[in-house]
Amino acid sequence: MEESHELIELAPKRCPWCGDDPLYVKYHDEEWGRLVTDDRTLFEYLTLESAQAGLAWITVLRKREGYRKAFHDFDVVRVASMTEEDVERLMKFDGIIRNRLKIKSAISNARHFIEIQNEFGSFYAYLRSFFHGDFPIVNHPKSMEDIPVTSPESDAIGKDLKRRGFKFFGSTICYAHLQATGFVDDHLVDCHCKCAHRH
Repeated sequence: MEESHELIELAPKRCPWCGDDPLYVKYHDEEWGRLVTDDRTLFEYLTLESAQAGLAWITVLRKREGYRKAFHDFDVVRVASMTEEDVERLMKFDGIIRNRLKIKSAISNARHFIEIQNEFGSFYAYLRSFFHGDFPIVNHPKSMEDIPVTSPESDAIGKDLKRRGFKFFGSTICYAHLQATGFVDDHLVDCHCKCAHRH
């Protein structure tokens, strides 16, 4: 019994939200909270998080490969040029969440994403412009209850993106985006991923 107790002690501590689903654990350990500076990946997260609105994130993660097929591996220029015909085709595609408004918003968001790239040089530079002082922001939550669902930055970005025509990307979804892409580190203080990837 003592040996098994030792093994439990050695198991890495994780944020409890990922549970023990292997896909969710891999996402938590290898992606969530790591700073993303690449626009293609930022567009991927933006598209997936918009699709997630009202659903569990694991639902979207399980369809991630389907989204890659449906949206040209998140090549923003190709997505921006998709048509009503593509929308109809994707409404019959099992690999994604078949919600017409969300499919259409992925295409229109791609067009606005390109407008921001043209204005700021990159979407990363645009997001970065909302952060002043220490960056990335590292919070020190001791429990899930300590993790906020919005922040002043997500409020400002969400509001600005709405003004620019983005859909399904309000402050709460925007904050989830900032957490996922490492603009904010919200790993719990005793999580083995806490700041581990910053060294």
